[in-house]
Amino acid sequence: MRKQRGVTFIGWVFLLTPMAVLLYALIRVGPEYLNYYKVVTALKETATQLKGDEALSPATIRGSLERRFDTGYIDSPTAKEILIAKGETGGWTMTADYEKTVPMFYNLYLTMAFNSVVVIN
Repeated sequence: MRKQRGVTFIGWVFLLTPMAVLLYALIRVGPEYLNYYKVVTALKETATQLKGDEALSPATIRGSLERRFDTGYIDSPTAKEILIAKGETGGWTMTADYEKTVPMFYNLYLTMAFNSVVVIN
């Protein structure tokens, strides 16, 4: 009598199905994290550009941020959705706080919350 060695077809199905679901989730979530990275980069570059400017206003900051969002092809969030407020230390803060929902399967969605605060001194 021979012993069976290896993984059966049903075994492969049980092994590969969770891996396929995880890979699919990563494919769906990846572009949103790339977009978040572009938003954070735009905020930091805007802060670097406007650093030390004494005549800053929310309109000036938002205008500079809109140009970076346009050239970086950032659709969500818009520059108008970025909260610009006077900081406690006298500078300005730009806050990107938003959620993104991506569909997975029929009625299953993944929701991601992004939050980044950049200070302009």
